[in-house]
Amino acid sequence: MFQECFHHSPRSNWAYAYDMDTIHLRVQTKRDDVDEVTVIAGDKYDWASINEELPMLKIASDRFYDYWEAAVKPKYKRFSYIFRMRQGEETVYLSEDGTCGEQPFPVNGYYEFPYIHEIDLFTAPEWAKSAVFYQIMPDRFADGDPAIDPEGKAEWGGQPTADAHFGGDLQGILDHLDHLTDLGVTAVYLTPIFQSPSNHKYDTVDYMKIDEHFGDKAVLKQLVHACHERGIRVVLDAVFNHTSEQFPPFQDVLKHGEQSKYADWFHVRSFPAEVKDGIATYDTFGFFGQMPKLNTANPKTKKYLLDVAEYWIRETDIDGWRLDVANEVDHHFWRAFRQVVKAAKPDAYIVGEVWNDSRPWLQGDQFDSVMNYPFADRVLGFFTGEGVDGRTFAEGMNTLLMRYPQGTNEVIFNLLSSHDTPRVLTRAGGNKLKLKLSVVFLLTYIGTPCIFYGDEIGLQGGNDPDCRACMIWDEERQDRELYDFYKLLIGLRKSHPALRSGRFRFLKADEGDARIVYERLGEGEHFTVWMNPTGERTVLEHAMETNDWHDALTGDHAPVKDGMQRVELDPFGYRILARKL
Repeated sequence: MFQECFHHSPRSNWAYAYDMDTIHLRVQTKRDDVDEVTVIAGDKYDWASINEELPMLKIASDRFYDYWEAAVKPKYKRFSYIFRMRQGEETVYLSEDGTCGEQPFPVNGYYEFPYIHEIDLFTAPEWAKSAVFYQIMPDRFADGDPAIDPEGKAEWGGQPTADAHFGGDLQGILDHLDHLTDLGVTAVYLTPIFQSPSNHKYDTVDYMKIDEHFGDKAVLKQLVHACHERGIRVVLDAVFNHTSEQFPPFQDVLKHGEQSKYADWFHVRSFPAEVKDGIATYDTFGFFGQMPKLNTANPKTKKYLLDVAEYWIRETDIDGWRLDVANEVDHHFWRAFRQVVKAAKPDAYIVGEVWNDSRPWLQGDQFDSVMNYPFADRVLGFFTGEGVDGRTFAEGMNTLLMRYPQGTNEVIFNLLSSHDTPRVLTRAGGNKLKLKLSVVFLLTYIGTPCIFYGDEIGLQGGNDPDCRACMIWDEERQDRELYDFYKLLIGLRKSHPALRSGRFRFLKADEGDARIVYERLGEGEHFTVWMNPTGERTVLEHAMETNDWHDALTGDHAPVKDGMQRVELDPFGYRILARKL
């Protein structure tokens, strides 16, 4: 065995408390190098009486490694443990002290999980595990109150530009809640709604005021209440990394320089605060001088922003915050933010905008989730691209799954498109069959799925601002067949817990073959999903032990003959099979 490939760490995603009774352990070995892994666990104070051997399941593989997992339920919320690896006749033990051929005497040198403390658990809201989100840009969704339209607004449905305002507002969302209810979504995420000069509102002027072109606090309260009556949660967007240059404290800095009482609210490198040759003398979002970066380590700035977060929860009963440019704000601020938000509403959902590996923010003391852009890149690269085989796709997805503990994976914010990316149908080259495969994967995968407004009726658009087109409300211009497809898949997910929080594992993902099979396994039910991302009709086979499978969408029996299930798939086709346990 390649012992140099063994890896385990008694922390983070390798050893973590899933709940107050269960510890999940993971260990890494070289791919296809180890036949069997067993965890030997016992109480460090009474090993002789309290110990057990638990087989570990190979839950994932990537390009170089296999990953094994087991769930341990210690009698006294603590335990010590060691791993036994076997390949053929060779056996090796892995402990904190390294590897050896004989089991060391317990428990010196063993790994240890000292105690399950409830306060240290990663606890995301239960409702987020079952949610199907719908992202809305208010200016582009619906114009419900023409009396508050901005001056010079563009004609609804026109070409989106960086500066165009189209007059969408909160009343427009209220007017179309039947659309959301019929589609089946259970949560909405609104891009910023606070006072701002732009159409996107990511440059805030007044955090305590709804933008006058969107409505006011009374309309927001009405919207949240109406959503809650329909079982829909509401998450708002918070921009705490930066503000608008029109933000009054920054205007004071421009006027009074170093003498301003707000001078320390920002990162001013040299006074006066100004833009010289295109570069500001103060830190900004990107290189946009009109978006000065806030100093969230300043106690007064910090208190102001935390008060904002608490205020809107208590005043309007929103259900959480999505946090813009979250990775550029200090961790101390986010820890305080979580404490304030959870005190105001314990089941509030906190989602950070982080585009890369997000483990530092997902330790249970900051965010509940992050926007999972790496998921979108891999899924769309596979289903809408060319030349990626099943093995490469599975390896990429498994790498993502192994980044985080299961509890995090259950609420990770999965998306295919957003206001910052091309729309999914555009990424698919207009091919609806490729789009559907991507959506099937999204809605049968572990995590919290999100749909960008209009994707369900066939909106297209490239990068910002093209992806921010106005919603189409004329049903004759909507793709109603695509809408019904989204509705069907959302309904299937909502009806089956195994599709939301059950175990995910690839069953077939081979080199040189784009066809894949994966499973979702939960209490009382088992699903397999068969996909053919090729332009050829095919028959896909996989060994199955039982003959009790049926098509989850049609109810038709899916026979197993001689221990083998054979599924016919159209070009770019899929089938979802299910059975009861």
